[in-house]
Amino acid sequence: MYTVTGITGQVGGATARALIKDGKKVRGVVRDKAKAAAWTAAGVELVVAQEYDPAALEAAFRGSEGVFAMIPPYFAPAAGYPEAREILAKLHQALDAARPPRVVYLSSIGAQHSTGLGLITQLHMLEQQLGALPIPNAFIRAAWFMENFLWDVQPAKQGQINAFLNPLDRAIPMIATEDIGRLATRILQTDWKANRYLELEGPRRYSQLDVAETFSRLLGRSVVAKPVPREMWAAVFEKQGMPADRTGPRIEMLDGINSGWVDFAQTGTEHFKGIRTLEKVLQDLLRKAG
Repeated sequence: MYTVTGITGQVGGATARALIKDGKKVRGVVRDKAKAAAWTAAGVELVVAQEYDPAALEAAFRGSEGVFAMIPPYFAPAAGYPEAREILAKLHQALDAARPPRVVYLSSIGAQHSTGLGLITQLHMLEQQLGALPIPNAFIRAAWFMENFLWDVQPAKQGQINAFLNPLDRAIPMIATEDIGRLATRILQTDWKANRYLELEGPRRYSQLDVAETFSRLLGRSVVAKPVPREMWAAVFEKQGMPADRTGPRIEMLDGINSGWVDFAQTGTEHFKGIRTLEKVLQDLLRKAG
């Protein structure tokens, strides 16, 4: 039995599906069983545990052959990342009490750094705090999610996508969430002792021009990528619903990616490549959007 947190999300769901495909039993940690009925139908044992409840999390982790753990994404955190700090403290407490044989965590490209990360700072904190547990830990430092281009599906249909990743022709590491789940499942079924840091990207790197060209090909119409001036980022994010005083971490993260600071460590890590292409992911996003 393997325990998966975040099973109703993209990465947790991908991990659970990969484990089921391998014939493994899965226990999914959810906040509301009613919203995860499809997983019950798939044979998953669902347990209710809030991220702030270490006792419930400990019970979910006990008896597992391995745990896939992640923290909820906070795209507009308060100053100092108090939300992530509290959840990490509770997760640490639960894992320390349950002591599963191995834990695989979702981390991020760039998480080896302590500054200049913006939103990725929360995953640097995850590595630092949970990496100190006396458990075999593996941190998947995933590249930019290809599924982030969901935001661009409707604009692409109108012929233009707004680009925050610049310059437009600079290819960066990207990964499909399905490949994250596939690697997590593979690592959960192996044995190791010391902490592992696993860098993961797709079969090739893509630029914003590549994204626009792929949309063009799939939609059968011209799609162009237009850079959004940095001085307009905050206003754009506020228009999307982000509080005015919380745009800073997102901007800092994008600055880190565009400058090359947010990148793979190269040393002291293992590097893996997924198999799912940008074209396949965008096809799925377009199909789901209708």
